[in-house]
Amino acid sequence: MSYREESYYRSKYNQIATKGINLSDYSIEELKALWNKTIQDGFHGICFSMYKDGQSPGDDISMEQVEQRVEILKPHVGAIRSFSCIEGNEFVPIAAKKHGLKTLVGAWLSDDKEDNEREIEGLIKLAKDGNVDVAAVGNEVLYRNDLTLDELVGYINRVKEALSGLDIPVGYVDAYYEFSRHPILVESTDVVLANLYPYWEGCPIEYALGHMQAMFGSVVDAAQGKPIIITETGWPSQGGGLDGAIASDEAAMKYFIDTVRWTKENEIPLFYFSSFDESWKTGDEGDVGAYWGLWDKHENLKF
Repeated sequence: MSYREESYYRSKYNQIATKGINLSDYSIEELKALWNKTIQDGFHGICFSMYKDGQSPGDDISMEQVEQRVEILKPHVGAIRSFSCIEGNEFVPIAAKKHGLKTLVGAWLSDDKEDNEREIEGLIKLAKDGNVDVAAVGNEVLYRNDLTLDELVGYINRVKEALSGLDIPVGYVDAYYEFSRHPILVESTDVVLANLYPYWEGCPIEYALGHMQAMFGSVVDAAQGKPIIITETGWPSQGGGLDGAIASDEAAMKYFIDTVRWTKENEIPLFYFSSFDESWKTGDEGDVGAYWGLWDKHENLKF
């Protein structure tokens, strides 16, 4: 379905996709109030942002910094997603568990085989120590073309074998369409972990909820009946745009409100992207990369 169409996707959850809230019905202050209420009411989960200004991947981050941020997020979510198991990232699930939160713990896989070994062993150790509720073996590895499909499946099978008997679902995170393209990703995992980004497909905010629901529907079709978790979705608050998708405060608030409401109504586990703005991300994603957080880089709620 094209996001430009006004006929909407009906998923296997028997829900009709909608446009969500109409921005013209709200003043900016009313919109901020609804956004804040949505956060205060709580939602399933959030992606953890590790790095403060001046920090970036490769830096070793302290348990103290991680726990400080976990404490900020704790009142609003039931679960936290981490992306790596080295360089301080291993503290994220430990701190989350300490504060009574569930965890989706990722091993970051790349074309660096030595780092991959450290990541895989770190994930296995965290799981055996009781800090992992869902294990994610890699994030967008195929999207970045860092490993072959066979190499990736080998890592997944290795983790599954190591965790057999622990009742910890093992999955792999990638863009929603990869699971249709590569059924072995579904066959090799216990849970389907999908990233859904209408923004990165140039979708105007007016149609973003419907487009995200269509993305989710394609994952349902590919999932072979296995459980699905939305591991990332979000909208930047500033930094430009891509085709019809424009980064703005109003669009970021609308997308968060619509996404949380729809996933709650349909009991779909969601890890919203992201928690805090991170300045280092401008390199890979352009200016918008620094503005995906619900909290700003100073750890204050954005609106």
